[in-house]
Amino acid sequence: MIRIRREEEKDCRTVEEITRRAFYNRYVPGCCEHYLVRVMRGHEDFIPELDLVLELDGRVVGNIMYTRARLVDEAGTEKSILTFGPVSVAPEYQRMGYGKQLMERSFQQAVSLGYDVIVIFGSPANYVSRGFQSCKKFNVCLEDGKFPAAMMVKELLPRALDGRKWFYHGSPVMDVDEEAARRYDATLEKLPKEHRPSQEEFYIMSRSFLA
Repeated sequence: MIRIRREEEKDCRTVEEITRRAFYNRYVPGCCEHYLVRVMRGHEDFIPELDLVLELDGRVVGNIMYTRARLVDEAGTEKSILTFGPVSVAPEYQRMGYGKQLMERSFQQAVSLGYDVIVIFGSPANYVSRGFQSCKKFNVCLEDGKFPAAMMVKELLPRALDGRKWFYHGSPVMDVDEEAARRYDATLEKLPKEHRPSQEEFYIMSRSFLA
């Protein structure tokens, strides 16, 4: 039995634990995503209506969280959009489609809330099947005009973007205080920090830009 619902206060600790286990050693030795989840809930850009958990037979095994972001064109016109992350599924339930179900449900909910564009950063292999495309195709770039290979865009409604140049501005909450994250992680059950090939993949992708 699968159920997707809003996160409740009683789920917070479980979601943080799932996020920690899902991301530990994936991108760097250790991780800070569970700390991001913790601080995100109290930030003004956090959107509770898009904070969803997936239950499997009554047990929470996955979560997705969103914050507000914005696009600004060359004339200074602003457009309110969304970004999500992290999307977390307990390691023993990964590669079973639960993350995709969380995303698809959240897309429907986002449209009902009046949003029509999502911009994310991640591995394209994980998101192109959900309709995300290169930011370059939509002329969406960073404030410095660069097009990161890891930045992707999804139009929730057709022709939500019209081809003009847009500069992406994410929520400040995404700029994690890494030292604070390390201090928080040190208060939790100790997990071994390891070097893995996925970390080099992340290093390459996060520093690659499209010409």
